[in-house]
Amino acid sequence: MSQYTKLFSPFTIKNVSIKNRIVMSPMCMYSAETEDGHAQPFHFTHYESRAAGQAGMVMIEATAVRPEGRISPRDLGIWDDAHIEGLKEINTGIHRHGAVSAIQLAHAGRKANLTEPTYAPSSLPFNEQFPTPNEMDEGKISETVQAFQFGAKRAKQANFDVIEIHAAHGYLINQFLSPLTNKRTDQYGGTKENRYRFLSEVIDGVKQVWDGPLFVRISANEYHPDGNKIDDFFYFAQQMKQQGVDLIDCSSGGVVPAAIKTYPGYQVTFAERIKHSANIHTGAVGLITSGLQAEEILQNDRADLIFVARAFLRNPYWPKQAADELGTIIEGPKQYKRGWM
Repeated sequence: MSQYTKLFSPFTIKNVSIKNRIVMSPMCMYSAETEDGHAQPFHFTHYESRAAGQAGMVMIEATAVRPEGRISPRDLGIWDDAHIEGLKEINTGIHRHGAVSAIQLAHAGRKANLTEPTYAPSSLPFNEQFPTPNEMDEGKISETVQAFQFGAKRAKQANFDVIEIHAAHGYLINQFLSPLTNKRTDQYGGTKENRYRFLSEVIDGVKQVWDGPLFVRISANEYHPDGNKIDDFFYFAQQMKQQGVDLIDCSSGGVVPAAIKTYPGYQVTFAERIKHSANIHTGAVGLITSGLQAEEILQNDRADLIFVARAFLRNPYWPKQAADELGTIIEGPKQYKRGWM
């Protein structure tokens, strides 16, 4: 056994034990064959294959809590009880291989690429290709908070182990958090305390029906001089911890159009700074492609979980690749034993 063992050490959060620190990051698949948001055979194969590949946690894509909150017409949905059966089947496949399952609850807000009307905290389009959204009144805000709560209840019925609230990448919750997209003058706009209010209500609503691990994904850099600064994110993280959020998944960008200079691990610093400033668990994501890179992050206490995205699209068995790089032996599916060692 190699000295490098942190990546493949177990991690327990609340009442859930994860066999290693590798998370398949949520990535939209745009593969619901009709516009009703139901899981298809592709989803069953896609997610189970990553669990067979020995991801510790498989998080499924941004799943819409309202029809108008879909990023695209082909997104998965959780706005109706009829979605539960398909999501439950996804979980059966994930759990078959000893992986923990997670779902990202989402609402696209002004970035919904649909023909029907869209909604946002303020009537500002993302760019000239997107329609101008309707500004949400307090009734619509309350309805949407309730939609997240109902989504969490359905996630529990579908046997998910972990819920992540999507508050990143310029989607609805991120639009409330950011001064670039939130120009409201009521209790949901203005100060960072007011801009946090919508996310606060969503967290409270979810926790009324969910007692398992709760994650929140944020965009910790808005890549604009007038956007939120790191001190704002420290504040948001501290508030989330006080509300009982267990881990902050630290991504960046997407609030407004921006040219982002990317490089391996370019977002890890956000996870590191938020972890230590708010004393909360964090997940690191962003061009993490090798076992050595992931191990360095964990060994230096820069994050608690490693979220792997595109590398998992290229290789469903990325954990085996990482283990080989680290000189570590991990168990694989018994069906593949002859080729695993």
